[in-house]
Amino acid sequence: MSKKIGFVGLGTMGFPMAINLKKAGFDVIGYDAFKGVYEKATSEGITMVGTLKEVAEQADEAIISMVRDYKQNVEIIFNDNGLLSAQPKEKTIIVMSTLDPDTMNQLSQKVEQESNFTLIDASVSGGASGAKDGTLSIMTSGPEEIVKSFQPYFDAIGSKTFYYGEKTGNSQAAKLINNLILGINMNAVAEGLKLAENYNLPQEELLELFKVSTGDSWVVRNWNDISEWTAETALDVLQKDLMSAYDQGVKHHVSLPFNALASTLLFDSMGKEKGNSNS
Repeated sequence: MSKKIGFVGLGTMGFPMAINLKKAGFDVIGYDAFKGVYEKATSEGITMVGTLKEVAEQADEAIISMVRDYKQNVEIIFNDNGLLSAQPKEKTIIVMSTLDPDTMNQLSQKVEQESNFTLIDASVSGGASGAKDGTLSIMTSGPEEIVKSFQPYFDAIGSKTFYYGEKTGNSQAAKLINNLILGINMNAVAEGLKLAENYNLPQEELLELFKVSTGDSWVVRNWNDISEWTAETALDVLQKDLMSAYDQGVKHHVSLPFNALASTLLFDSMGKEKGNSNS
């Protein structure tokens, strides 16, 4: 009999992740505040339920949270009709949302103090394409025995899983560091291509050069997709991550000058984009 896993948050990332769990042989018990996704999810074999309580009741051992932020995680767990209303025992919430390390720790402590749930941290990287292809990088932290026991779930939605220790929030720190490097690299590629425009160098030919030379990076290999990111979607999320990384640097007295510059340049470009979109 297939294991039943709960899944809350079937958005751009969550929907394909839930489908990949289903394809791997798990029964997925899904819930989303946006009821418009229910018909589409049901057609993919996901069992959609009307309440969070039903998710917690029907899941065998774990519920994945793929909602947007700390506030939404608190709502789905602690509100009157949230996951805790089922009063489950020996079940785990796998938070795959992107938070910062401090708020993830706050969430973990709140769960431990007010429920019989265990909470582990499993942030992801790879974007919508990685979610669709099942090639996400998954960064985990929390009680090692529990994290390792959920490896089959992680294998269904990702290609590589990393473990960063018992302290919940460590995986969020790893993701912030990854996205810090992403933001800096994006600005570097954009700056190089901007200079190339003055020589009328064909962009695609330059990108092909970078891919086989010392300028290679994930950003270069995915530039066509990255160049389509907008201020309302991926760029906004990245900007928040860069600001969170800055805050962590201040907290730990670590100078992050390139992060600060990348964040400022990204903020400026997003402002120009929004200005153009409103004109």
